[in-house]
Amino acid sequence: MEKITISQTGLTVSKNGFGALPIQRIPVDDAARLVRRAFDSGITYFDSARAYSDSEIKLGQAFDGVRDRVIIATKTMGGTVEIFWQQLAQSLENLRTDYIDFYQFHNPSVVPKPGDGSGHYEAMLEAKAQGKIRHIGITNHRLPVAIEAMESGLYEIIQYPFNYLSSDSEVAFVRECERRHITVVAMKALSGGLITNSAAAYAYLRDFPNVLPIWGIQRENELDEFLSYHDAPPSVDGAILATIERDKKDLGGNFCRGCGYCMPCPAGIEIPTMARMSLLLRRSPNANFLSDGFAANMENIENCKHCRQCTSQCPYSLDTPRLLRDNLEDYREFRRNA
Repeated sequence: MEKITISQTGLTVSKNGFGALPIQRIPVDDAARLVRRAFDSGITYFDSARAYSDSEIKLGQAFDGVRDRVIIATKTMGGTVEIFWQQLAQSLENLRTDYIDFYQFHNPSVVPKPGDGSGHYEAMLEAKAQGKIRHIGITNHRLPVAIEAMESGLYEIIQYPFNYLSSDSEVAFVRECERRHITVVAMKALSGGLITNSAAAYAYLRDFPNVLPIWGIQRENELDEFLSYHDAPPSVDGAILATIERDKKDLGGNFCRGCGYCMPCPAGIEIPTMARMSLLLRRSPNANFLSDGFAANMENIENCKHCRQCTSQCPYSLDTPRLLRDNLEDYREFRRNA
């Protein structure tokens, strides 16, 4: 099994992290069994967040009796220092632990720093002094913010969307993190489900020694897929390289990654799904996408208020209303021809 040492901490984990956002969608006992099976099979890094509803509770149940053998990362979106402490206390209770290995600022618009007036970084330091957290991290979807976090030298890990569709600037950022001995935790390693060849995704990230990918896992077969790479990790060969180049051609440019930071929509549009429906129909076909109920949800795009709230909140600077309109037109054509 391949492992990675999280550079500044000395902690060594499997180079196959478990992203616990999707287990929100399954019952507690089923989720706990899935997570425990991942641990029993060698996965040791588990990522959650206070914002992921009951994800932490499910991890806490799964790790009963083995807490000292897993590395847990979770996150806070606390807007004030008071909320920071409230969320930390809640996460500790949910996870059934008295410490969190990596506590991360969850997608802040600016990089928290000592003396910035917010008190956020000072709260992290105090929590660390109290033994409630062991290491400080940050997550972001905005490259300039991630670069600022890297340059600050304040963060032991930086979590950022990274996969073979990433731009040259993003690759340069990850390589610079390697030079500075900073581990990058790669979220969206499958680009929100648009990358359908997990072997290609895994092989690509193997070439970055400072990258720890976390895979969003909800089902047994998904876990099995990634566990299979423990004993036979794929490498970038001719076939995988061809897959990567084809996907870069098909998916390069402006497409929705499904991060959800555009939500909620004042018109009730499910933007993260609707704004990439064309790609989902072709890359991850699902009969439910063409049902009458789903079609009604797509038609709700007609109620867009063009307030551009989604555009202002998009980390990728997408013209979301236009993207929604284009997807609706394509969806109508696809459904007519189905």
